[in-house]
Amino acid sequence: MSIKSCFYRCRLILSVISCFIIFTVVIHKLYCYNLKDNCLTYNTPMVISTWAFTNATTKSWSVLNMTGTAIDAVVAGCTVCEQEQCDGTVGYGGSPDENGETSLDALIIDGATMNMGAVGHMKRIKSASKVARLVMENTKHTLLVGDEATQFAIQMGFKETNLSTIESLNLWKQWKSNNCQPNFWTNVNPDPKMYCGPYKPNLLKNSKPEPNLVDTKNHDTIGIIAIDHERNIAAGTSTNGAKFKIPGRVGDSPIPGSGAYAMNTYGAAAATGDGDILMRFLPSFHAVQAMKNGHNPTKAAQLAIDTISNYYPDFSGAVIAVNKYGDYGAACHGFDRFPYSIANPKHNKVSLLYITCTKSKS
Repeated sequence: MSIKSCFYRCRLILSVISCFIIFTVVIHKLYCYNLKDNCLTYNTPMVISTWAFTNATTKSWSVLNMTGTAIDAVVAGCTVCEQEQCDGTVGYGGSPDENGETSLDALIIDGATMNMGAVGHMKRIKSASKVARLVMENTKHTLLVGDEATQFAIQMGFKETNLSTIESLNLWKQWKSNNCQPNFWTNVNPDPKMYCGPYKPNLLKNSKPEPNLVDTKNHDTIGIIAIDHERNIAAGTSTNGAKFKIPGRVGDSPIPGSGAYAMNTYGAAAATGDGDILMRFLPSFHAVQAMKNGHNPTKAAQLAIDTISNYYPDFSGAVIAVNKYGDYGAACHGFDRFPYSIANPKHNKVSLLYITCTKSKS
């Protein structure tokens, strides 16, 4: 056999192999295209939560491993933080309002049914996330607030208790002795940056909206997202709100689409930070819609954050996001770094992750 003939046969064999590989790839893609999930693999069950609240994430993960539902996992994780008073921003004994009283907000969303329940400015009841779940499961409403939320909880069997502690009352006394600084008033007399109230409107002055003082100890919220063995998704939040808030204030945490959002068909997201700014943009809903439009979770979270920072470059906040396959991501602005924790089959334990946040360019 001549060298030329041998070379020709080798080319022919390589061409056949190449055609076979291309044919196989095309058939696989056509097959996957006709499947519901396009042959994508699931990294579920999984749980992800805002901040370094790893005990809460561990509890949620253990519930999922015992074949608990996504809702069970979210409520269990939030309850741990309510009991441990995570960072003083969740549960009893934290974030006193101007009257020195602590109140709680919480939200639970079922991504399978789009049913949800929430409580806002609820006083004298410790288990806010459990009460939110009962609003979802035992009423046709979505959000109960104030003393009426407390009465609902009592009717459902929860015990009334004082949410203030020595620490929270001392914090409030220090704030009063410091001329009520900082506070959430604007365009009033006397000057809220120098004096306590009571205040009256200053009709002659209009000031530009300002972001609130938010840091790792005053940020609103634990947010938890869980996907269970049945691939159902749930999300939830719990918080005692902003320190020294005006009595009656409800933050973003119990607002569906702001504090959290979940849809089985696309994924879920949860937000944390300056709640008064966050709720103006519904960042959790924004992130889920971005995943619906094909963005991965990290990009979806970043788009939600960027929308806010374009209007409020000095605001501080973060968003975590998960798609229905268990892929996850996060984005943040204003903080130096933002911690969040996850657990899934790849890790098989709770891992604490950090991302670097964007900052104002000014």
